[in-house]
Amino acid sequence: MNKAIRSEIFARLKKHNPKPTTELNYSSTFELLIAVILSAQSTDKGVNKATEELFKVAPTPEKMAALKVSGLKKYIKTIGLFNTKAKNIIKTCNMLVKQHNSQVPDNRKDLEALPGVGRKTANVVLNTAFGQPTMAVDTHIFRVSNRTKIAPGKNVLEVEKKLLKFIPEEYKVDAHHWLILHGRYTCIARKPRCESCVIEDLCEYKDKTSH
Repeated sequence: MNKAIRSEIFARLKKHNPKPTTELNYSSTFELLIAVILSAQSTDKGVNKATEELFKVAPTPEKMAALKVSGLKKYIKTIGLFNTKAKNIIKTCNMLVKQHNSQVPDNRKDLEALPGVGRKTANVVLNTAFGQPTMAVDTHIFRVSNRTKIAPGKNVLEVEKKLLKFIPEEYKVDAHHWLILHGRYTCIARKPRCESCVIEDLCEYKDKTSH
């Protein structure tokens, strides 16, 4: 796939959705961080349902740390891996209070030092909260990148590096959200909805059912 086609793909995704954002509900950078930690191997819908009540009682690192693991579990028990996530979140809240003046750090090194925060979670926070051109490759982005051939790769890190290399500069900040939403609603896993795809004629997917 050449540069001009990639550029056109993102131009169309932008036209289709000028201001893309996460589907996680949050009202602060701290709430975004917690929502993203919870979203690992869970749906955004499921996370939003749990955090609706949680964020009312614990909208700050101090208040969430005060819940302790047992108190936090009550709010997130509908979410996958909630035992591990509860432990990590309480540890993270304590670290934010003690080491970061209760603020979420805006750099990868400090973010990835927080329990429960890996490269993908750090990328989401850096991109969504701080507007940095990072690329958090989840299953949707991995699938879309390989299927369309925008940035094919054998693993998530390879795809991430290729996307950062190939995506035109002016589209980098929003590309993460465009690709996730495209994978979630159009380029779905089992049977992609090629007939309603805005980039269908530019895509290099070989098994298009609409042809």
